[in-house]
Amino acid sequence: MELRDLKAFMNVVEYGSFTKAANESFVSQPSLSKSIKKLEDNLHVELLNRSTRHVELTDAGHIVYKQGQKIMRSVHDLHILLDDLLNIKTGTIKLGIPPLIGTLFFPEIARKFHQQYPNVHLELVERGAKLIGTLVENGEVDMGIVVLPTDERKFVVQSFVKDQFFVYINEQHPLAQQDTILLQDLKNESFIIFTEEFTLHDYVIKSCKSAGFTPIIGYKSSQWDLIVELVSSNLGVTLLPYSIAAKQTNQNVKIIPLQNYHMPWRLGVITKKNTYQSYALKQLLKTIRSEET
Repeated sequence: MELRDLKAFMNVVEYGSFTKAANESFVSQPSLSKSIKKLEDNLHVELLNRSTRHVELTDAGHIVYKQGQKIMRSVHDLHILLDDLLNIKTGTIKLGIPPLIGTLFFPEIARKFHQQYPNVHLELVERGAKLIGTLVENGEVDMGIVVLPTDERKFVVQSFVKDQFFVYINEQHPLAQQDTILLQDLKNESFIIFTEEFTLHDYVIKSCKSAGFTPIIGYKSSQWDLIVELVSSNLGVTLLPYSIAAKQTNQNVKIIPLQNYHMPWRLGVITKKNTYQSYALKQLLKTIRSEET
């Protein structure tokens, strides 16, 4: 059964005659009759009583007309829903975001996106950066924010944030009086770092080893604010991106740049290659691109 044949039948019933339905539909009367005959043949029933001068429905015609009304309403609703989708009025986007990145950058992104597309729901899935790539690859989230570099054979990568690591240290610590700190000067300090599921865990240890020492790990946490509080309590030092400085307000903690050592922190937005992207997701990626720092 074709929709155009059903529509032709509906028009004849609603206009009450073949002639008026043909005129209003801008088709010839023979074409209209042919469509209805085709519909009857397809359904194996007679829809119209052709022995009268006026349009008269058979019992089967009544059934088909009532069901046809439902079908046409569904088709109309389908167009509305698709229009909503194309205009980014509705939808859900699942984002994989490490807690640190979510805290630092996501609220502003969400605010701007919500202003433009208030009916698009952003569903957050918070995991360590090591796990985000797996979630994107398996299709469990639509996009993720990860620490770069990442596997560009699997993902489409969009640069997001470029930052540097600084030393976060208690203001009473002797090194806190310096303008800069050598990384190797921290070799005897107790480090407070992220837990193993976070990329920053490996990155800090690797950086210390490249400076000639293996860091002494005093505490591990999955929360950056707890790490800063432990530093504030003079229980150790930490290396964190400078972006955190704008979020942390503890005056017992000093933030000092590293001397003669480059510790970049680059973030990227990843989506799975060769995968359909919804219109809402494309617009979110555009919003994130405008926030690139």
